[in-house]
Amino acid sequence: MARSLDDIAKQAGGRNRNFTSPPLHLWHPDLSGDIAIRIAADGRWYHEGSAITRQALVNLFASILRREEDGHYYLVTPAEKWRIQVDLHPLVVTDIDVVPGSPPQLQASLNTGRQVMVDALHPLAAETSMQGVPYLALEHGLTALFSRNAWYRLADIAEPRDGVPVVRSGDYCFELAGD
Repeated sequence: MARSLDDIAKQAGGRNRNFTSPPLHLWHPDLSGDIAIRIAADGRWYHEGSAITRQALVNLFASILRREEDGHYYLVTPAEKWRIQVDLHPLVVTDIDVVPGSPPQLQASLNTGRQVMVDALHPLAAETSMQGVPYLALEHGLTALFSRNAWYRLADIAEPRDGVPVVRSGDYCFELAGD
């Protein structure tokens, strides 16, 4: 059964809720089927081949997105679960900032407007298919690939340690150099 994007949005919380962190871990409906939503490698969302241009809709869908143990991505509500296609990573880090403190921390801004501290719960890893460009691990099995600008900014923040560029965020440390 084909579903409209607005129908799924209403099931997920409608226009009047601002879900930034719904309890996806509590929602386990049966698979409702596949829906023609694709997230391209550049982070753009498409429905039936057309770009989804309503940022609020993208943000809502991103808030109910999870990757399961089977490696597939699903939009999940309390009553429905729809499989979607993700080309590379579902989200994009658009910027990285240093938040002053003792010690300073790195804060990543995502293409959904969400901000996430880089730490042991949200670590960096290298995307091997893209010459070591970093990505950020997130909740629910999701990841966010660094955009070119964010990657350059991260590299600019790095400090050398034993000849290897390293970024620090609080007690967390990550080497930028690949193998």
